Amino acid sequence: VALFSAHCAACLFFLLAEENHGGRTWIDDIAKYGDETSIWLRYTVAVYWSVTTMTTVGYGDLRAENTRERIFITGYMLFNLGLTAYLIGNMTDLVVESARRTMEYRKSIEVASTFVNRNCLPRRLEEQVLAYMSLRFQAERLNQQRLIEELPKSIRRKVCRHLFLPSVQQVYLFKGVSLGTLMSLVSGMRAEYMPSREEVILRNERPDEVYIIVSGEVEIVSTTSDQSWLDGDLSSGDMFGEVDALCGKPQRFTYRTKVLSQVLQLKTTTLLEAMRSNHDDSVVIVKNFLHILKNYGMVPFPDNELDEEETKITANSYSLLFLASLGNAFFLEELLKEGLDPNIGGSKGKTPLVYVISINNQHKIHYSMLVSVWYKDPV
Repeated sequence: VALFSAHCAACLFFLLAEENHGGRTWIDDIAKYGDETSIWLRYTVAVYWSVTTMTTVGYGDLRAENTRERIFITGYMLFNLGLTAYLIGNMTDLVVESARRTMEYRKSIEVASTFVNRNCLPRRLEEQVLAYMSLRFQAERLNQQRLIEELPKSIRRKVCRHLFLPSVQQVYLFKGVSLGTLMSLVSGMRAEYMPSREEVILRNERPDEVYIIVSGEVEIVSTTSDQSWLDGDLSSGDMFGEVDALCGKPQRFTYRTKVLSQVLQLKTTTLLEAMRSNHDDSVVIVKNFLHILKNYGMVPFPDNELDEEETKITANSYSLLFLASLGNAFFLEELLKEGLDPNIGGSKGKTPLVYVISINNQHKIHYSMLVSVWYKDPV
């Protein structure tokens, strides 16, 4: 702003001198800059005079030589008073804002340190607390969730679609799912930044949410009572926590960020509600879920009751037995509605209904809806 103002004033200085025909001007006052000098040299002198006037440090080597020049310089100096106040005010705001955020950061770190020391938290937990406070300060301007929640529903859906839909479409669980169902899922997601070495999911905790990685990396950690080891890494486009969440079982692994990562949080209830609203998409999700479990060799049948003969049954029947063994009533119901044979059994004669009844007796799982699907008359 200051440079532009100085340039404009220099041009007006030069214009006043050129249009004052026959009279004395500020150019005539300096002998070494005669009429033969180039226009660029005259412009340089005009800029010099403009800047010295703006900064109120004029040396007296240039001065107004006629009434028009005096009137213009008077107005220009009054303008400079306002411009100077504007520039100083802006610089003060920048310094104060920077100092305010720094003070808030120091205060939050001080409070966190006091809390850690007072409660004698372990070193590892202390590092996690301080790392989170530091991340919250650094990522404050990147935290878009608060702004997204304040937007109207129609605009929020469009923003979420632009930001999160590409990442959601990469997830194996949603391959082949309609755009409408994906949009309902995306609208219910929350984006969050996680610092490095942050434990997103702990082993044996209640599976209320599933996570999708937008950026960064996440480690899969297996733990025992006396040791822990890495089971693998996940990157952008991967989902984690869904197996145990959809099966209704405690998490079997600890998931820990490897670097600063952005993840999407999706509540399990939101996922199930979206599946209930669209039967075709729910079947696709169930089949995607079963397919990935088979590829990973994850066969959590209870008590190892399936022998080699049972593993040779068809994929559809296998899916029914598998879901029945998990006690996942919703997934099992969706496959039954697809017309799969509920009476298929293994070599020991156990059908999916037998598994459901067995699990119901052990864990009090409600299965009356499934029984009514098996038989036209409710039992």
